[in-house]
Amino acid sequence: MARVLLTFFFATLFCFTSATPSHKLLGRASVKTLSSSTIHSYKPYAFYSSAAYCSPSNIKKWNCGANCKANPHFLPNITGGDGSTTRYWYVGYDPTLNTVIVSHEGASPGAMLSSLDAADSALTPLDQAYFGGISTDIKVHKNLANEHLRSAYDLFYAVANLLVQYIDERPSVTLVGHSRGAALSLLDAVMFTNSFPPLTKIKYVGYGLPRVGNQAFADYVDKYITSIDEGAGFVRINNKKDPVPINPSRALGFVHPSGEIHIQASGAWVSCPGQDNSASQCIRGTVQNDASGTKQDSYGPYDGVTMGC
Repeated sequence: MARVLLTFFFATLFCFTSATPSHKLLGRASVKTLSSSTIHSYKPYAFYSSAAYCSPSNIKKWNCGANCKANPHFLPNITGGDGSTTRYWYVGYDPTLNTVIVSHEGASPGAMLSSLDAADSALTPLDQAYFGGISTDIKVHKNLANEHLRSAYDLFYAVANLLVQYIDERPSVTLVGHSRGAALSLLDAVMFTNSFPPLTKIKYVGYGLPRVGNQAFADYVDKYITSIDEGAGFVRINNKKDPVPINPSRALGFVHPSGEIHIQASGAWVSCPGQDNSASQCIRGTVQNDASGTKQDSYGPYDGVTMGC
Protein backbone atom coordinates (compact mmCIF):
# COMPACT_ATOMS: atom_id res chain seq x y z
CA MET A 1 0.00 0.00 0.00
CA ALA A 2 2.86 2.38 0.85
CA ARG A 3 4.31 1.75 -2.60
CA VAL A 4 1.01 2.60 -4.30
CA LEU A 5 0.53 5.77 -2.26
CA LEU A 6 4.08 6.96 -2.89
CA THR A 7 3.88 6.53 -6.64
CA PHE A 8 0.40 8.04 -6.75
CA PHE A 9 1.70 11.10 -4.90
CA PHE A 10 3.92 12.20 -7.76
CA ALA A 11 1.90 10.59 -10.54
CA THR A 12 0.81 13.84 -12.16
CA LEU A 13 3.94 15.87 -11.45
CA PHE A 14 6.44 14.40 -13.89
CA CYS A 15 5.98 14.27 -17.61
CA PHE A 16 7.60 13.61 -20.94
CA THR A 17 6.23 13.27 -24.43
CA SER A 18 7.83 11.29 -27.22
CA ALA A 19 6.93 9.11 -30.12
CA THR A 20 7.87 5.45 -29.96
CA PRO A 21 10.01 4.55 -32.99
CA SER A 22 10.02 1.02 -34.33
CA HIS A 23 13.29 -0.80 -33.72
CA LYS A 24 12.88 -2.23 -37.21
CA LEU A 25 12.87 1.26 -38.71
CA LEU A 26 15.85 2.23 -36.55
CA GLY A 27 17.67 -0.81 -37.86
CA ARG A 28 17.42 0.48 -41.42
CA ALA A 29 19.15 3.75 -40.54
CA SER A 30 22.85 4.09 -41.25
CA VAL A 31 25.72 4.05 -38.78
CA LYS A 32 26.73 7.65 -37.98
CA THR A 33 29.75 9.24 -36.34
CA LEU A 34 28.92 11.23 -33.21
CA SER A 35 29.99 14.82 -32.65
CA SER A 36 32.42 15.73 -29.87
CA SER A 37 29.64 17.58 -28.02
CA THR A 38 27.46 14.46 -28.01
CA ILE A 39 30.37 12.33 -26.82
CA HIS A 40 31.18 14.72 -23.98
CA SER A 41 27.53 14.80 -22.87
CA TYR A 42 27.90 11.20 -21.63
CA LYS A 43 31.05 11.85 -19.58
CA PRO A 44 29.29 12.66 -16.26
CA TYR A 45 27.56 9.27 -16.45
CA ALA A 46 30.87 7.50 -17.09
CA PHE A 47 32.23 8.98 -13.86
CA TYR A 48 29.06 7.99 -12.00
CA SER A 49 29.43 4.43 -13.35
CA SER A 50 33.09 4.30 -12.35
CA ALA A 51 32.35 5.65 -8.86
CA ALA A 52 30.23 2.57 -8.09
CA TYR A 53 33.48 0.61 -7.69
CA CYS A 54 34.35 2.76 -4.66
CA SER A 55 33.50 1.78 -1.08
CA PRO A 56 30.11 2.87 0.30
CA SER A 57 31.87 4.80 3.09
CA ASN A 58 33.60 7.01 0.52
CA ILE A 59 30.47 7.36 -1.58
CA LYS A 60 28.49 8.55 1.45
CA LYS A 61 31.05 11.33 1.93
CA TRP A 62 31.37 11.78 -1.85
CA ASN A 63 35.11 11.47 -1.42
CA CYS A 64 36.21 8.92 -4.01
CA GLY A 65 38.97 10.69 -5.89
CA ALA A 66 38.66 11.68 -9.53
CA ASN A 67 35.27 10.00 -9.97
CA CYS A 68 33.68 12.17 -7.27
CA LYS A 69 35.61 15.33 -8.15
CA ALA A 70 34.24 15.14 -11.70
CA ASN A 71 30.69 15.63 -10.35
CA PRO A 72 31.31 17.75 -7.22
CA HIS A 73 27.69 18.91 -6.95
CA PHE A 74 26.30 15.37 -6.47
CA LEU A 75 24.27 14.73 -3.31
CA PRO A 76 24.58 11.07 -2.23
CA ASN A 77 21.52 9.66 -0.50
CA ILE A 78 21.93 5.93 0.17
CA THR A 79 24.45 3.16 -0.53
CA GLY A 80 24.33 -0.62 -0.36
CA GLY A 81 25.89 -3.91 -1.29
CA ASP A 82 28.88 -5.80 0.07
CA GLY A 83 31.03 -5.78 -3.06
CA SER A 84 30.80 -9.56 -3.31
CA THR A 85 27.44 -11.35 -3.15
CA THR A 86 25.73 -8.05 -3.90
CA ARG A 87 27.66 -5.49 -5.90
CA TYR A 88 28.03 -2.01 -4.40
CA TRP A 89 25.33 0.45 -5.42
CA TYR A 90 24.33 4.01 -4.58
CA VAL A 91 21.55 6.53 -5.18
CA GLY A 92 21.65 10.33 -5.08
CA TYR A 93 20.63 13.54 -6.78
CA ASP A 94 22.52 15.62 -9.35
CA PRO A 95 21.15 19.19 -9.23
CA THR A 96 23.08 20.27 -12.33
CA LEU A 97 21.62 17.53 -14.52
CA ASN A 98 18.41 17.57 -12.45
CA THR A 99 18.28 13.81 -12.27
CA VAL A 100 18.26 11.08 -9.65
CA ILE A 101 21.29 8.86 -10.26
CA VAL A 102 21.32 5.10 -9.62
CA SER A 103 24.61 3.28 -10.13
CA HIS A 104 25.72 -0.34 -9.60
CA GLU A 105 29.25 -1.67 -9.31
CA GLY A 106 30.50 -3.71 -12.25
CA ALA A 107 32.72 -6.77 -12.50
CA SER A 108 35.97 -7.69 -14.18
CA PRO A 109 35.48 -8.93 -17.76
CA GLY A 110 36.74 -12.38 -16.80
CA ALA A 111 34.28 -12.70 -13.93
CA MET A 112 31.50 -11.28 -16.07
CA LEU A 113 32.05 -13.73 -18.91
CA SER A 114 32.20 -16.62 -16.45
CA SER A 115 28.87 -15.63 -14.90
CA LEU A 116 27.29 -15.41 -18.36
CA ASP A 117 28.49 -18.87 -19.37
CA ALA A 118 25.97 -20.90 -21.37
CA ALA A 119 25.54 -23.39 -18.50
CA ASP A 120 24.17 -20.61 -16.27
CA SER A 121 22.33 -18.56 -18.89
CA ALA A 122 18.77 -19.69 -18.31
CA LEU A 123 16.07 -17.15 -19.16
CA THR A 124 13.46 -16.56 -16.47
CA PRO A 125 10.37 -14.33 -16.15
CA LEU A 126 10.69 -11.22 -14.01
CA ASP A 127 9.58 -11.49 -10.38
CA GLN A 128 6.01 -10.24 -10.13
CA ALA A 129 6.66 -8.87 -6.63
CA TYR A 130 8.81 -6.14 -8.22
CA PHE A 131 7.58 -6.23 -11.81
CA GLY A 132 3.88 -6.68 -11.12
CA GLY A 133 1.74 -7.01 -14.23
CA ILE A 134 4.63 -7.16 -16.69
CA SER A 135 4.22 -9.85 -19.34
CA THR A 136 5.65 -13.25 -18.46
CA ASP A 137 6.88 -13.39 -22.07
CA ILE A 138 9.57 -10.91 -20.96
CA LYS A 139 12.46 -12.99 -19.67
CA VAL A 140 15.95 -12.17 -18.38
CA HIS A 141 19.17 -13.87 -17.35
CA LYS A 142 18.40 -15.89 -14.20
CA ASN A 143 21.59 -15.02 -12.30
CA LEU A 144 21.21 -11.30 -13.01
CA ALA A 145 17.54 -11.40 -12.01
CA ASN A 146 18.38 -13.05 -8.68
CA GLU A 147 21.11 -10.55 -7.87
CA HIS A 148 18.88 -7.62 -8.79
CA LEU A 149 16.26 -8.70 -6.25
CA ARG A 150 18.78 -8.35 -3.40
CA SER A 151 18.80 -4.55 -3.76
CA ALA A 152 15.48 -3.87 -5.53
CA TYR A 153 13.43 -3.00 -2.42
CA ASP A 154 15.87 -0.44 -1.00
CA LEU A 155 16.52 1.10 -4.42
CA PHE A 156 12.85 1.46 -5.22
CA TYR A 157 12.05 3.43 -2.09
CA ALA A 158 15.22 5.51 -2.23
CA VAL A 159 14.41 6.70 -5.76
CA ALA A 160 10.73 7.28 -5.01
CA ASN A 161 11.60 9.34 -1.93
CA LEU A 162 14.07 11.49 -3.88
CA LEU A 163 11.49 12.15 -6.58
CA VAL A 164 9.15 13.40 -3.87
CA GLN A 165 11.91 15.38 -2.12
CA TYR A 166 12.83 17.24 -5.31
CA ILE A 167 9.30 17.39 -6.65
CA ASP A 168 9.54 21.10 -7.50
CA GLU A 169 12.51 20.45 -9.81
CA ARG A 170 10.70 17.56 -11.55
CA PRO A 171 13.87 15.47 -11.95
CA SER A 172 14.33 12.51 -14.25
CA VAL A 173 15.80 9.19 -13.08
CA THR A 174 19.03 8.08 -14.79
CA LEU A 175 20.32 4.54 -14.38
CA VAL A 176 24.04 3.97 -15.01
CA GLY A 177 26.66 1.27 -14.60
CA HIS A 178 29.47 -0.72 -16.17
CA SER A 179 29.43 -4.40 -17.17
CA ARG A 180 27.48 -6.29 -14.49
CA GLY A 181 26.50 -2.96 -12.98
CA ALA A 182 25.09 -1.90 -16.34
CA ALA A 183 22.94 -5.04 -16.42
CA LEU A 184 21.63 -4.50 -12.89
CA SER A 185 20.84 -0.86 -13.63
CA LEU A 186 18.93 -1.88 -16.74
CA LEU A 187 16.75 -4.15 -14.61
CA ASP A 188 16.22 -1.16 -12.29
CA ALA A 189 15.17 0.92 -15.29
CA VAL A 190 12.59 -1.65 -16.32
CA MET A 191 11.34 -1.99 -12.73
CA PHE A 192 10.88 1.78 -12.41
CA THR A 193 9.27 2.07 -15.83
CA ASN A 194 6.83 -0.69 -14.96
CA SER A 195 6.10 0.48 -11.39
CA PHE A 196 6.27 4.28 -11.43
CA PRO A 197 3.58 6.44 -13.03
CA PRO A 198 3.93 6.39 -16.83
CA LEU A 199 4.76 10.12 -16.89
CA THR A 200 7.97 9.61 -14.87
CA LYS A 201 11.02 10.14 -17.07
CA ILE A 202 13.41 7.17 -16.90
CA LYS A 203 16.74 7.24 -18.76
CA TYR A 204 19.63 4.80 -19.02
CA VAL A 205 23.35 5.06 -19.88
CA GLY A 206 25.33 1.83 -19.60
CA TYR A 207 28.93 0.87 -20.40
CA GLY A 208 29.98 -2.57 -21.64
CA LEU A 209 26.45 -3.91 -21.14
CA PRO A 210 25.98 -7.67 -21.67
CA ARG A 211 22.77 -8.98 -23.17
CA VAL A 212 20.23 -9.11 -20.35
CA GLY A 213 17.01 -10.54 -21.77
CA ASN A 214 15.10 -12.02 -24.67
CA GLN A 215 13.41 -10.40 -27.68
CA ALA A 216 10.35 -9.42 -25.66
CA PHE A 217 12.62 -7.74 -23.09
CA ALA A 218 14.49 -5.81 -25.80
CA ASP A 219 11.20 -4.71 -27.36
CA TYR A 220 9.91 -3.52 -23.98
CA VAL A 221 13.05 -1.42 -23.42
CA ASP A 222 12.76 0.05 -26.92
CA LYS A 223 9.11 0.97 -26.41
CA TYR A 224 9.25 2.46 -22.92
CA ILE A 225 12.84 3.66 -22.42
CA THR A 226 14.72 4.02 -25.71
CA SER A 227 11.88 6.09 -27.15
CA ILE A 228 12.44 8.90 -24.61
CA ASP A 229 14.27 12.03 -25.85
CA GLU A 230 13.70 11.25 -29.52
CA GLY A 231 15.12 7.75 -29.27
CA ALA A 232 18.02 8.54 -26.91
CA GLY A 233 16.47 7.38 -23.64
CA PHE A 234 18.50 4.19 -23.64
CA VAL A 235 22.21 4.31 -24.52
CA ARG A 236 24.72 1.46 -24.24
CA ILE A 237 28.33 2.38 -24.96
CA ASN A 238 30.80 -0.34 -26.02
CA ASN A 239 34.56 0.13 -26.23
CA LYS A 240 36.53 -1.30 -29.15
CA LYS A 241 36.77 -5.12 -28.83
CA ASP A 242 35.17 -5.65 -25.44
CA PRO A 243 33.80 -9.23 -25.51
CA VAL A 244 31.24 -8.73 -22.70
CA PRO A 245 28.53 -7.09 -24.89
CA ILE A 246 28.34 -10.09 -27.24
CA ASN A 247 27.36 -12.34 -24.31
CA PRO A 248 25.20 -14.28 -23.59
CA SER A 249 24.87 -15.57 -27.14
CA ARG A 250 21.97 -14.70 -29.41
CA ALA A 251 21.74 -18.44 -30.02
CA LEU A 252 20.55 -18.77 -26.41
CA GLY A 253 17.72 -16.31 -27.06
CA PHE A 254 19.31 -13.09 -25.78
CA VAL A 255 18.85 -9.79 -27.65
CA HIS A 256 20.17 -6.26 -27.06
CA PRO A 257 17.76 -3.30 -27.16
CA SER A 258 18.39 -0.45 -29.61
CA GLY A 259 20.72 2.37 -28.59
CA GLU A 260 24.27 1.13 -29.18
CA ILE A 261 27.23 3.50 -29.39
CA HIS A 262 30.50 1.81 -30.35
CA ILE A 263 33.94 3.32 -29.80
CA GLN A 264 36.15 2.43 -32.76
CA ALA A 265 39.85 1.49 -32.65
CA SER A 266 40.47 4.97 -34.09
CA GLY A 267 38.73 6.55 -31.08
CA ALA A 268 35.71 7.69 -33.13
CA TRP A 269 32.28 7.07 -31.61
CA VAL A 270 29.50 5.80 -33.89
CA SER A 271 25.81 5.18 -33.30
CA CYS A 272 24.57 1.74 -34.37
CA PRO A 273 20.79 1.86 -34.96
CA GLY A 274 18.52 -1.06 -34.22
CA GLN A 275 18.84 -4.12 -32.04
CA ASP A 276 22.17 -6.00 -32.19
CA ASN A 277 23.37 -4.21 -35.31
CA SER A 278 25.74 -6.54 -37.23
CA ALA A 279 27.52 -3.78 -39.19
CA SER A 280 31.32 -3.98 -39.12
CA GLN A 281 31.54 -0.70 -37.13
CA CYS A 282 29.32 -2.09 -34.33
CA ILE A 283 30.27 -4.43 -31.49
CA ARG A 284 28.55 -7.49 -32.96
CA GLY A 285 30.38 -7.03 -36.24
CA THR A 286 33.71 -6.19 -34.58
CA VAL A 287 33.84 -9.04 -32.04
CA GLN A 288 32.79 -12.31 -33.64
CA ASN A 289 33.46 -14.44 -30.55
CA ASP A 290 35.11 -14.22 -27.14
CA ALA A 291 38.48 -15.29 -28.51
CA SER A 292 38.57 -12.31 -30.88
CA GLY A 293 37.79 -9.86 -28.09
CA THR A 294 40.13 -7.92 -25.82
CA LYS A 295 39.04 -8.09 -22.18
CA GLN A 296 40.97 -5.00 -21.15
CA ASP A 297 38.85 -2.90 -23.53
CA SER A 298 35.91 -3.43 -21.18
CA TYR A 299 37.39 -0.92 -18.73
CA GLY A 300 37.56 1.84 -21.35
CA PRO A 301 38.62 4.51 -21.62
CA TYR A 302 35.23 6.08 -22.31
CA ASP A 303 36.01 9.67 -23.29
CA GLY A 304 39.00 9.53 -20.96
CA VAL A 305 37.24 7.68 -18.12
CA THR A 306 38.61 4.27 -17.14
CA MET A 307 36.26 2.18 -14.99
CA GLY A 308 37.40 1.52 -11.44
CA CYS A 309 38.08 3.31 -8.18
